Parts: sequence; C-alpha cells; structure tokens
Amino acid sequence: MGSIITVENLSKKYTIGHQRYGGYQTFRDTLSHGVSSVYQRLRHPFSPNSEEVETEEFWALKDINFEVKQGDRLGIIGRNGAGKSTLLKILSRITHPTTGRVHIKGRVASLLEVGTGFHPELTGRENIFLNGAILGMTKSDIKKSFDEIVAFAEVEKFLDTPVKRYSSGMYVRLAFAVAAHLEPEILIVDEVLAVGDAAFQKKCMGQMQQISKEGRTVLFVSHNMGAITNLCSSALLLSNGELKKNGKTNEIISSYLNDEELKQKNYFSRESDKTIPIGLLEARLLANNNQNSCCLSRNEPINVQIKYEINKKILSVHLYSSIIAADGTVVFGTGDADIDKSRFGIRRPGVYTCLYTIPPTILNEGDYSISISLGIPYQVNYQENNHVLRFSITDYVSSGRSIHNRRAGAIWLDIKWRYNNNSPFL
Repeated sequence: MGSIITVENLSKKYTIGHQRYGGYQTFRDTLSHGVSSVYQRLRHPFSPNSEEVETEEFWALKDINFEVKQGDRLGIIGRNGAGKSTLLKILSRITHPTTGRVHIKGRVASLLEVGTGFHPELTGRENIFLNGAILGMTKSDIKKSFDEIVAFAEVEKFLDTPVKRYSSGMYVRLAFAVAAHLEPEILIVDEVLAVGDAAFQKKCMGQMQQISKEGRTVLFVSHNMGAITNLCSSALLLSNGELKKNGKTNEIISSYLNDEELKQKNYFSRESDKTIPIGLLEARLLANNNQNSCCLSRNEPINVQIKYEINKKILSVHLYSSIIAADGTVVFGTGDADIDKSRFGIRRPGVYTCLYTIPPTILNEGDYSISISLGIPYQVNYQENNHVLRFSITDYVSSGRSIHNRRAGAIWLDIKWRYNNNSPFL
C-alpha cells in the first residue's frame, strides 16, 4: 500500500522578539517607556522605528523526514515545545514550511484547537455544513452523515444555538464528530480531546480505530501514553524540533519514557498562574520516612503530596492523579472526591496542600510516573500535568519458589489459591 503522506526535509522557522531592557518592569516603568516612545514618534515621525526589541530566529522543526502509509494510525509524542503542534499545522495546511516539502493524497480533517474551523456566530447546524463544504463535500453527502454527527456529539438541544455559547466540552464533541464523520482520507487530532470527559474520550478512541479499519489514516498527538498505545500502530518521537525516532509504538514510548531528562523526578514546582481558575504549584514523592525519594520499596506506602491554588470561587473542583507504568499503561487513577463527594461543592480561593497514599505491596518492580490534572468534573481540565513525578520500585526479592525473576504486570497481588482434597503435594 502506497504512502498517503510524505514529508521530506521539513523545517519551520519563526522570528521571535525580546525586549532589550531586561528585568522586572513596574507599571510606572512601562507607562513612562510608552509615553517616551509616543513623544519620540511625534518629534521624528519619519525616523526608523527604534523600539527596543531584539529579534531571534527559532526553528520549531528541523529537517524532518517520514512517510505514512494509507490506513496507518500514527502517534506523535514528545515533550512540550518539541514541535508536535507545528508539524500538525503544516500537515493541515494551516501554516507553510520554511524549507522542505509535504505531499498529501486526499482530504484532511483536523482537530487541533477548541473551535478550530468553526464560525462562532453560526449555529452548530450551520457549522456542520460549513465544515463539510470546506472538505469539498456536497450538501447531499453532508446530509447523509448529519444525524450520525449530531448523535455522536450529543448536542441535539443546542444544534440551533450559535457555537460561541457552547462550553469547551460541547465545542470539542461537535468538532470531533464533524471531523470524523465527513469521511476524510486523513484525520489529524491534537491533544484537544483532553478537554472532553472520560466517556467521550473513550468514544473518540473507538471512532478513530473504526476509521483506521475502513482504510483511512489517523495522526494522533497526545501526552497520554496509554491512549497512544491503545490506538496507534506506529509512532514518532520529536525533541526540540528534531525527529529522534520513528518505529513501533511500544519501542518509541519506551525510548521517550526512559529519556535521561525525564527519568526519576521526586519533586515538581511551577510559578503561580493567576490567569486560570485552578493551577498546580507543587508535587512531591515522599517515602515512609517522609523523605524525598525516587527509588521506593514495594513493602512501604508511597505518599504523594500536592499543593495547588484556586484563584476564584468555583463550583466542583476535581483534583485527579494517575499512576502510569513505563509502557504508558495507566495502572490506576484516584481523585480527591472519590470518597468524599462533598468536595464537589463550591470551593473558596486559596492555596491547598493535600496528600494521598499508595498502599504497600501493590506496585510491582518497575518504573512509574504520576500525572496530575485539575478541572471541573465532566466539563474542562484547566491543567493536565503529565509525568510530573517519576519513581522506581526496585527491591523485588524472590521467595526462592518463583519460576520467574519478576512477576508480569504492574500490579502485584498475593492471591489465595485453594485445592480440593486431591492435593498435588506429597
């Protein structure tokens, strides 16, 4: 089967600006600088622009080469800033490459950002027909898929409402339904699906698998290694704009998760961000002696301490954390409202510190990471903090009776076995 996408020597350069006067600027400094600039322009209107800005060339992609076969499900992974979104925008023909070429056979439907391709003043119904027309479909073709799109998106009640009044979750549901059901040869999906709830994400994964079975091609960017593993047959690993590896999904994910820069990390912190309602400030791993540690014993509990901030009074905050094995499989997840549902109530602004404990003798020997998300249940994630902590369970000791050096799987459970009267033992 021939290649449906061919990327050759692809590079993308941006020009970014920096203020020459560095350091912290007070409001007074900014105001006086602005007044001075206006005064200079009035005195010398024809003089060259002397704004104190330096420019710098930034290469978001550097000499990328790969091919995608028809029907492939390709995962694209890498750290934030690796160039994943830039690559998708070029493949979607939203932006042009600086050098190199891309050859694509067939229609491309893209879901890159919430609301991409939608006109905010048009209704959901009108946007379905608009997107179909953009993809080159006739009105009769769109009508054939219309009912399936509406049923999949679950927005029947709001179909004739302008989409500017949709929540981010409704936007994504409708956008994905349109992109997936209007029969493009190539479907490109970015991390935007993280906005949807778990049930919708599962439905989307099933739809993308079905699309691939029909011979169409899927390109999928995600920080969720479990989703990449379940959906994709092959993967690309990007780092600092360069293609580091291209091959089978499990091999690429293993290489990514075992990167030296990503290995064991028992503490995470970030600056406060007052522009979002909820944000993570710190996370740390604590062994049983309350000391930071990356190498942990499976015979002792593991404590995960989280500090976060709420910047405005908000309803139904949910703090959720996942434990992820080295191959990207989510071992289990837990939320601060799992046991105490009252935490779904109105939350006051402030800084909060909480702790959850992983019981001893649960995790098998191996490498693990912890992801943390904060948002409003079933509506939106304000922050998806992937693999912020990393640790190893290393002290597996054989009982002397085991045939294997290590039990299979991420979970270790001591299961009771019973025999009837015909015992095999002497």
